[in-house]
Amino acid sequence: MIKELVHDPIFLARVSEPADIGDVQTALDLVDTITAHKDSCVGMAANMIGVLKRIIVFDNGGGFEVMFNPEIIKCSEPFDTAEGCLSLLGDPRPVKRFRSIKVKFQNMELKPRIKTYSGFAAQIIQHEIDHCNGILI
Repeated sequence: MIKELVHDPIFLARVSEPADIGDVQTALDLVDTITAHKDSCVGMAANMIGVLKRIIVFDNGGGFEVMFNPEIIKCSEPFDTAEGCLSLLGDPRPVKRFRSIKVKFQNMELKPRIKTYSGFAAQIIQHEIDHCNGILI
């Protein structure tokens, strides 16, 4: 189900709780919501739809990938960039990111995974994990 986006910076600054199998519907709602905003959005975290759970979804080369409880375990090649956010008003803001990251997460069946991402996918994942950690750009 497509959910309304949250724009309250006080809510968005709260740290999200670990996700579990009972949160699959939230993940499906995230996919529906990002699909509805695909012209202006490449990633979403559950708090953007009002749910304080560690779930993200992002465009990974034309298809959406869902991660439960993502955690960056390795990063390399830092760079400075600017990013905008569908939940926050205003112009893009400066931020430091890494070109390559290794992420430990669980898939929709809560099976553990470790995967390396680079380029734009890595940047999106970092932005969404920041959301889970209550970090606003």
